[in-house]
Amino acid sequence: MKIVIVCYPTFGGSGVVATELGLFLSKKGHEIHFITYKQPVRLENLNSKLHFHEVNVPTYDLFKYQPYELALSSKVVDIVKTYKINLLHVHYAIPHAYAAYMAKKMLEDEGVFIPMITTLHGTDITLVGSHPFYKTAVQFSINNSEYVTAVSQSLKEDTERLFKIKKEIKVIPNFIDSEKYSSRTVPCDNGFLNKENQTIITHISNFRPLKRVIDVIKIFEKIHLKFQSKLLMVGDGPDKEKAKRYCRSNGLENAVMFLGNSNEIDEILCFSDLFLLPSEQESFGLSALEAMAHKVPVICSDVGGLSEVVKDGFSGFLCPLGDIDAMAEKALHILEDKGRHEQFKQNAFEVSKKFDINNIIKDYESVYEEALNPS
Repeated sequence: MKIVIVCYPTFGGSGVVATELGLFLSKKGHEIHFITYKQPVRLENLNSKLHFHEVNVPTYDLFKYQPYELALSSKVVDIVKTYKINLLHVHYAIPHAYAAYMAKKMLEDEGVFIPMITTLHGTDITLVGSHPFYKTAVQFSINNSEYVTAVSQSLKEDTERLFKIKKEIKVIPNFIDSEKYSSRTVPCDNGFLNKENQTIITHISNFRPLKRVIDVIKIFEKIHLKFQSKLLMVGDGPDKEKAKRYCRSNGLENAVMFLGNSNEIDEILCFSDLFLLPSEQESFGLSALEAMAHKVPVICSDVGGLSEVVKDGFSGFLCPLGDIDAMAEKALHILEDKGRHEQFKQNAFEVSKKFDINNIIKDYESVYEEALNPS
């Protein structure tokens, strides 16, 4: 198959999932064409089966905001015609589903009919997409996709609650490549960050208010009282400075490291002992799954799709939203006994195998086949 994938190229979950999906599909022999405004962060080694096409938006003084959707639609039309693409797979409803729909209609005017699959990832539905300014367009785009998928049952239910959906939504969860982790033979080297051999607690996010990064630090504070420990804050976003100020005000500058956006996620998780994700909302929790794949137990809020990823009391703990004391207590419960900690680590890895890409890829290929050969 020749497939166009439209996604965001950033460190966020939807972009990572879309990129990893395209990479794996290309290894299976499909021809993949990524269309976005810059090369996705995990996309390397382009070849005859793997292409990247940049969307250029010309600047014009008349526009206060440059019309990315128009440029994206035009680029999709151009790539479909040039490479004889079979189908479109768009990730994140805004603005990709709407832009892809417009591309479909332009192609139909030229006698080219191409199916479109829209994958919903989370805040494109629960936060941005449900905003009154966007809701009508998002609902229209979803209902005019041939197939719609969501990354969790929780997100599917949220979508059906927030929108008038006429399409069946198929749940296809996010994934990891288990083989990449199980075949790791080189021991993790944490010396460059952890010269004192402390317990390593890690948090990875885009530091938006929904991620509750101050809660992360408050949970760590309670752990730090009992353990020689270090907190690694990976990512960037609007609440980063707020988190840094909190650390300075509470004497935590030497215990908390802000690493920014990083391409070294695997290396960081490899030597982490515990992962914190006290989010207000997670439609899936890809960072939690990646942590578990590295044998890192997860302490998180019992919200959204996290209960579909983290097995409570087995691979980590699900706690009430905002309950810092409960999260710290569960973290200490795991860490204070080496045997128990090791068991949680092994359990986390075993649970992560359920989400191996070799299992998930079949569901996407099945949707593609149905879209190309409707009954």
